[in-house]
Amino acid sequence: MYTLKAIILFVVLCLSVKKSKGKSIPSCKYPTSQWCDTNDIAAKCGVLEHCVLANVTKSNGMSVNVSLYYESLCPGCRLFLTTQLMPTFIMLEDIMNVELVPYGNAQEQLTEKKYVFICQHGEDECLGNMIETCMLNKMGAAAYRVIDCMESAAHVLNAAKPCAELFSPNTSWDTVMDCVKGDLGNQLMHENALKTEALKPPHQYVPWVTINGEHTEELQVKAMNSLFNLVCSLYQGKKPIACTVGLKGRRGNYC
Repeated sequence: MYTLKAIILFVVLCLSVKKSKGKSIPSCKYPTSQWCDTNDIAAKCGVLEHCVLANVTKSNGMSVNVSLYYESLCPGCRLFLTTQLMPTFIMLEDIMNVELVPYGNAQEQLTEKKYVFICQHGEDECLGNMIETCMLNKMGAAAYRVIDCMESAAHVLNAAKPCAELFSPNTSWDTVMDCVKGDLGNQLMHENALKTEALKPPHQYVPWVTINGEHTEELQVKAMNSLFNLVCSLYQGKKPIACTVGLKGRRGNYC
């Protein structure tokens, strides 16, 4: 059985081949499975227009949107991300969209040159948040697997580079660290702060989950107990076969 992503990429490939007849084909070092992962990759492979159209088609559909506001070193966040969110996304990626916002209970202060962040679990957590934020910016969809790998490890920060090399080998680690140490990472983290602070109702703990932009205690409890079943129940289209199998629920915890 082909996934929606595979079908979209097949269409993109066919359209790009048709469009490129009689013209020089742009150099592209990425496999077709990654052509639509980021706008940068799509542009380099000459399929940006088609990928944008494909993404618009998906976003206008009936996908369930799940946003996770979290901290990289929060035990409850790590448990939810690795045992609920990512297993659910792997099985139901055709009917759901995922957004990760690493910031959580942090605070920011504006100095003369940049924003300074203070995190609940110390400087290592601020670094972890920044690394994962830059991965999301530089790796596109591959960042989800990398972050899942990191958060599953005994030491999140030590696992960052090996996980990146394993799940996003085409992304230079130096590129990620340039973002972490530079103005881009600082601005991206500030955007995470703004997005977190704009939550309505305001977040009171992490992990904090919104479903289709909405947060209620009922949705939070259902997401923490069995996100898989929640996504399946909310999806309005034809249920994928995976929804008939389900995942075992489990209790989560908070920071």
